[in-house]
Amino acid sequence: MEMITSVGLVVKLVLLLLVYFSVVSWAIIFYKVRVIRRATRDSEAFLQFFWNKRRFDAISQGLKHYPGSPLAVLFRDGYQELQRDQRTRNGDEGPVLTAELGKAENVARALRRATTQETARLEKYLTFLATTSSTAPFIGLFGTVWGLMSAFHSIGKTGSASLAVVAPGISEALVTTAIGLVAAIPAVMAYNHFLNKVNVLIGEMDNFCQEFLNIVDRMLRRP
Repeated sequence: MEMITSVGLVVKLVLLLLVYFSVVSWAIIFYKVRVIRRATRDSEAFLQFFWNKRRFDAISQGLKHYPGSPLAVLFRDGYQELQRDQRTRNGDEGPVLTAELGKAENVARALRRATTQETARLEKYLTFLATTSSTAPFIGLFGTVWGLMSAFHSIGKTGSASLAVVAPGISEALVTTAIGLVAAIPAVMAYNHFLNKVNVLIGEMDNFCQEFLNIVDRMLRRP
């Protein structure tokens, strides 16, 4: 703290900027941990629920139990698209959806739109982590270079280059590099971790879309 309070104005501004990056990054990390964990847990539960049910209307009524699942959102949008132009008939297994084969393309578009929206939701704020991981070390380096310039300027003014004169200025200048690394290292680790989790969820969404479309295609072809 003594070193931080004794540095110049520019270095203090650099430190404040790095602290801002670090605090916001940690807030995003805690937020994304909760969102990704909930999305993964709810998606696993929804898939089990989906395959245990035989009717879309029953699945639709249970969507409220999986608020964090992107797969539940895909099913909701796809099912709503089916309901727009459906014709129903009573049978042993309840209402069966029938329509023209061209309606499957509308369902596919609805699924693609929902996939894009859910992908954007899952990737939200990851850009800030990537920015922090790539820029924080350079911001810290800038503060270090500026501090070294000030230290050498002081040496020139005093005319002394002894260790007692040089060491304090250099140590103060290096503080910004240390803070920059403290901000960047957790950010880059969290970014890579969350990106991997999001890619897994995107793969699950793609697989679910294919399975949903296959089911819809069989339903639409049913006489």
